[in-house]
Amino acid sequence: MKKNIIKFLAIAFLFSITGCTSDFDEVNTNPNSLTTDQLDATMAGPAFANALYKGTGNASWSLPGDDYGTYGLATALHSMVFVHYMTYPNAPTEANGINDGWRSRGWLRFYTLAVPSLLNTYKATEGNAEATAILDIWKVYMFHRFTDHWGPVPYKQAGIGGASVAYDSQESMYEDFFNLLEAANTTLSSASESTVGVFKDYDAVYSGDVEKWRKFGNSLRLRLALRISDVNPSEAQSQAEDAVTAGVITSNADNAYFHTTPDTYNNFVDIAKYWGLKMPADMESILKGYDDPRMSIWFDPVSDATSAYVGEYIGWPAGYGSITSEISKNLSTTNQTTTFADAETKDIELMMAAESNFNRAEGALKTWNMSGTAKSLYEEGISLSMEQWGVTDVAKISTYISGNTTGIVPAYGGSLYVDNTPPVDVPVSWASTESEQLKQIAVQKYLGLFPESWEAWADLRRTDADILYPILNTEDVTIGYGVMKRVTYLPNEYSTNEAAVLDGVTALKGPDKGNTPLWWDVN
Repeated sequence: MKKNIIKFLAIAFLFSITGCTSDFDEVNTNPNSLTTDQLDATMAGPAFANALYKGTGNASWSLPGDDYGTYGLATALHSMVFVHYMTYPNAPTEANGINDGWRSRGWLRFYTLAVPSLLNTYKATEGNAEATAILDIWKVYMFHRFTDHWGPVPYKQAGIGGASVAYDSQESMYEDFFNLLEAANTTLSSASESTVGVFKDYDAVYSGDVEKWRKFGNSLRLRLALRISDVNPSEAQSQAEDAVTAGVITSNADNAYFHTTPDTYNNFVDIAKYWGLKMPADMESILKGYDDPRMSIWFDPVSDATSAYVGEYIGWPAGYGSITSEISKNLSTTNQTTTFADAETKDIELMMAAESNFNRAEGALKTWNMSGTAKSLYEEGISLSMEQWGVTDVAKISTYISGNTTGIVPAYGGSLYVDNTPPVDVPVSWASTESEQLKQIAVQKYLGLFPESWEAWADLRRTDADILYPILNTEDVTIGYGVMKRVTYLPNEYSTNEAAVLDGVTALKGPDKGNTPLWWDVN
């Protein structure tokens, strides 16, 4: 399968349809490319392979006109630092995402590469109900991440071109998301074959496995149900219960990874290594406080023999600004010895069983029918996350789950934070009050999602869980020092698609600023 994916990704890249907005026309017009009327079932696999990889936000030096800097700018320097999964100790700008060039890279790649590849696949699989159902699931995955990054964005007209391309409200998009996911589950539940043949050799996630894609779609439906639980609680409960009844991911055997290759590799591995990302003080506080066995799996200890912290795990507070080489040598990096050593072999996390369990645990606290108690689902989520990362010692997992310690003051936090009290003030052991239980779920989901920062960012905004230290500096005081609410629209959109983007701002119901909450972020 991997050889076919590599072989045909470049072909799929050449597929051309009109882009999202008028300024994309030139980018998407290739006189040597295939046209949509040349697409048929033989090209469905290559197109899907490209839609999958581009839809994850990753990019490859091996493909024409792209590179892994897209991920670095669109993810590593945005959601990755917003949620303090990694810190970029070079400038305070990293803490608030106001850089026009950084955010434009992700927007352009999404609408000129990912969306066209998706639409090409729809065209090539026309009439194949099971293939279309899987595409609908992937479409929701791609677009829910994107809209939860920006707010209202082009959706219904994305990829069809025109002088102006309309922005859709988040409420209307979510309505369509749920419809697509429900229909996909219905179609895949009655599929006569266990594998979608046109995708089998090109699907780097599930190799066309119908049942695994069905569970992925239901798990996504559960995630989105929680997302709207504050703005539309009755609909949220209905969608969540239907998703769980239909069957979500409950085993690590069904986890959704994009399986990497030398040409479709894991950008996080290389960006963290070559761009100088460091362990955040927040991760140090939580992982050390809990004596979490995943710390040594995710991060390397300080290795410089001249450092006073050699052999220790040391994080750096987010938003400090540029640091000296003397400080840099005292900080931990990702585990570049084993876990994150090779971008070509470290698969990309998309949807994990642990997350589904934490989502069900929160639903159970809301008295939704989640087929389990909040406590049991929470503890099973922890076990699944541990096992996912190779922690299989049952006694060690049990000790962790029953732990009564909380976060600690990080090494550099004592002097740099005005109030260095650890935000994570709840133990792992199941608490006695609902407010503490909700915070425990938020903390463990935050850890269980690592390093998938897009979802972690959305979840922290939705829950308003107080589990991170404030950033130390910001170049825009209107945003504040907590978790940023959204990324602002591109200046180029205002100059080329002004009427539509202004409609988007109206749908946003607030100014185009980083502190304007999204539709579902009401508490």
